[in-house]
Amino acid sequence: MEKILYLAHTQPDGTLPKIAFEVLSAALELTQKLSGATLSAGLIGGDVQTAANAIAGAGAAKILGVAGPDFASSRYASDAEALQVLIRQSGATLVIAPATSRFSRAMPGAAYRLNGRTDTHVSGFETDGGKLSIQRWYYRQRMMATMTRTTRPWILLMDSGVFQPWQGKTGTASVELVPVALTEKAKRTQVLGFQAPAVSQQTIRPDAELLFVAGAGWTKKQSDGQTHVKEAEQLILDFLAKTQASLGSSKSLVDQSTEGAAVLSCLSHLNQVGQTGSTPRHPKGLATCCHGEEPHVVGWRFINERRAVNLDPNCGWAQGKADVLYVADAFQVMKKVNELAGKECVVQAK
Repeated sequence: MEKILYLAHTQPDGTLPKIAFEVLSAALELTQKLSGATLSAGLIGGDVQTAANAIAGAGAAKILGVAGPDFASSRYASDAEALQVLIRQSGATLVIAPATSRFSRAMPGAAYRLNGRTDTHVSGFETDGGKLSIQRWYYRQRMMATMTRTTRPWILLMDSGVFQPWQGKTGTASVELVPVALTEKAKRTQVLGFQAPAVSQQTIRPDAELLFVAGAGWTKKQSDGQTHVKEAEQLILDFLAKTQASLGSSKSLVDQSTEGAAVLSCLSHLNQVGQTGSTPRHPKGLATCCHGEEPHVVGWRFINERRAVNLDPNCGWAQGKADVLYVADAFQVMKKVNELAGKECVVQAK
C-alpha cells in the first residue's frame, strides 16, 4: 500500500502557484487509482496557513508544514533539509511535487539523504494492474519514455500544463508544523533581492491563453526597402497589452543582438521558444514572421491550436506544422488585429 505525499511551496505572498494546484489534481487522481493508497500534504514557506486553507477541501488525511523566515525564500540547504524532514515525518513511499525551479534544485538532495530516487519533468503516469509507471519526455520532447521504479521513497516532479488545476473548496485547515533544525552553515546563503532581464516590460506570461511568437522577419527590410524595427516593436507591445498574451521568439531573432543587428528591445533569450529554448503549453499560439523550421517548431509541440502569418506560402508552417497559415504581411495583419482588439476592449469596458 502506497503512502502518497503531495508537496508544495508558497509564493512570496503566501499563496500557492498555479502549478501546485495542477499537481494536486495529479496527486488526487493517483490516490484514487492506486488501491489502498493514502494521501497527505506537506507545505513549505514563510507562513503556510493561507496555502493550507486553499487546499483544505482536497481530502488529505493530514497537512504537514515547515514554516518560518528561513523557509520563505528558495535556498538549497534549508529546502533540502525541510523536504527530507517532511518526507520522513509522513512516512511517504511516493512523493509528488511541482517541477518548479525551487524544488527541482533541492529535491534531488533530499532524495539522496533518504536513499530514495527522484524523477524530474514527469508528464503523466499509468497504473495498470496497480503498478505505477510514469511518462517522461527526452531529447527535447521527441521521445517519450515509460518507466517504473521499486525504490522507495520515489519522488516525482511534475511538469506544468499536464493536469487541470484543482478547484475545490477552501476552508480552515489544521496544520501540523514540523520543526526543522538548521545549522549556521545551512543559513549562509541569503536572498538579497531579484534581478530581472533588461527589457521594457514583463512579456513572459506562462498562464496566458495565447503565445505570440515573433520571428526575424520583423527586423528585415520591408516592401519599401527599409527596416521598421520600432514600428514592429510597438505593434507587438500593443498586441500584448490588449490581449495579455505571452511573447516568444525564434532563435534567429534573439541572436541578432549578438551580431550587432537591430533587435526588438522587448526580447531576451528568455523569450526563445524551440529546441534550444522553452517548450510552452499555452492553449493557442500565433507565429509571425518566422518560417516554421523544425528546431523552432519543437517548442510548439504542446500548443493545442497553432496559427502563423507569413508572406511565403511554402514556408515550414505550410508543411503541416500549423493548423492555419495566413499568407499576408504581418505588419498589416497586426495593425488590423490591434485595431479590432482595441474596439473590443472599449465595448467590454462600456
